[in-house]
Amino acid sequence: MSTPSLATRADQGQHFPEWMSAAQAQVEAALSRFLPPSEAIPARLHQAMRYASLNGGKRVRPLLAFAAGELTGAPPERLEAVASAVEMIHVYSLVHDDLPCMDDDVLRRGRPTCHVEYDEPTALLVGDSLQSLAFELIARSPLGDAGRQLEMIRLLSHASGSCGMAGGQAIDLASVGKALNQPELELMHALKTGALIRSAVLLGALCGEPLTTESREALDRFAKRAGLLFQVIDDILDCTASTATLGKTAGKDAAADKPTYVSLMGLERAREFADDLRIQALESLAIFGERGQRLIQLTDFITRRKF
Repeated sequence: MSTPSLATRADQGQHFPEWMSAAQAQVEAALSRFLPPSEAIPARLHQAMRYASLNGGKRVRPLLAFAAGELTGAPPERLEAVASAVEMIHVYSLVHDDLPCMDDDVLRRGRPTCHVEYDEPTALLVGDSLQSLAFELIARSPLGDAGRQLEMIRLLSHASGSCGMAGGQAIDLASVGKALNQPELELMHALKTGALIRSAVLLGALCGEPLTTESREALDRFAKRAGLLFQVIDDILDCTASTATLGKTAGKDAAADKPTYVSLMGLERAREFADDLRIQALESLAIFGERGQRLIQLTDFITRRKF
């Protein structure tokens, strides 16, 4: 059976749940194609890469890339490549974050974490390999001219490194047991979570026709607000949802004495802050009119998500 295509756009009347299901299936199929086959040598490493990457997750970052691509008329095959690359970076970060030397977790997406299912050295190599494959995928895919591909690689590498996701994780680890103020907490999460979400949005948009400076700045503002919103909701869910619902260990941040928006503000104020961020994100999309409908729907999905 062929994978559902995302050629059907918001203005053609496709309902959001149908669009999201089609996008998730399309990303799953693309990831399966782009990942090395499980029988290829070294087979155990490739099997572990597929275990960590497939059959799990909401694919929020790929969904954001697809939705942003609708703003610029991006071809589906380009979006499949950049969405898969971003998801590979995300999965690599999860595999490494779960290691005993980091967050030491045993459950991810409702299954044993990669180092539990395989072993710690294999999990370390899974993360290394997924990171490398993400950049190889962007470099080898037909995404337009070389200048555009170079910009995509620059965006994703910056979002992944010490000034982005890895740097945010370093701050997170160094902040255990400390009381961060709101600007410090926002900086940590702008790097740890927000940077990769921002890159997903911008990479998706770069797959199509160029945006005006005003439109790109508006999209960038949206992406930054959406990234922070995602983290605030994550903090709320960590203390309100069950392990079975989340698919990962609930209450882990509180148990580890990590600073969160709930520990800083309290639950109700954190919920109010999330509502404020949602409004700010949606205001940034006003410039796009109906073309921004999928991003609006995704913002609401992020706000309402329960798992």
